[in-house]
Amino acid sequence: MKARVFVTLKPSVFDPQGHTITEALHQMGYGGVEDVRQGKYFELTLPASSKAQAESLAAEVAHKLLANPVIESYRIEVAE
Repeated sequence: MKARVFVTLKPSVFDPQGHTITEALHQMGYGGVEDVRQGKYFELTLPASSKAQAESLAAEVAHKLLANPVIESYRIEVAE
């Protein structure tokens, strides 16, 4: 099974890269873009027999390695 893990900084954590991208977009004429938050994307191939098992394994991997739970949060999508 495939699992997608999206890791982003928590809303309370300043995102300097996102801020730089926002400023660059404004300079390029995209003033309507109010904010950019950057993150990381991972695609995992898992040996799971059910969606629940894949979600559980992906969450464990994300919590232990892919995300820093102090400053980042993550979201998981499992494709059957």
